Amino acid sequence: MKKIVFSTVLLLSGAALAGGGSSMPAGKTIAGIVSNDPNFSTLLAAVKAAGLVETLSSPGPFTVFAPTNAAFAKIPQADLNALLNDPAKLKSVLLYHVVSGRVTAAQVMGMSSGTTVNGADVRVSMMGKSVKINDATVTKADIQASNGIIHVIDTVLMP
Repeated sequence: MKKIVFSTVLLLSGAALAGGGSSMPAGKTIAGIVSNDPNFSTLLAAVKAAGLVETLSSPGPFTVFAPTNAAFAKIPQADLNALLNDPAKLKSVLLYHVVSGRVTAAQVMGMSSGTTVNGADVRVSMMGKSVKINDATVTKADIQASNGIIHVIDTVLMP
């Protein structure tokens, strides 16, 4: 079984999501891509609600498994509200979607697991031609940012 371990400290902030603190144009960083795509508005709100400190506009590189609004919609509303109102738990959940380094879809497909920034492992598997991260399916891969890569997923990952 092949396992790649990722480790780094990644903290997010509302300022970063607005593109501040980076010499790169906001739309080119992971933060800029997320903040400018309406499919990630719930993710953006969650990042802000978590009160995280540093930025996704920093140099990285990072790989983010980014859940869409539809992924967040799968969470019962009461559970989502509770999560959004618990900054420590929300931060843990968000950091479970991030690994250190620029990990392409081809590299992900060669893995069986990886360790996220929150310290917990995710399972990586193939179902036919689909890549699964735990129970989430990667629906779009290799969105290039100046400071990493985004892989879009259809389910929120829970540590």
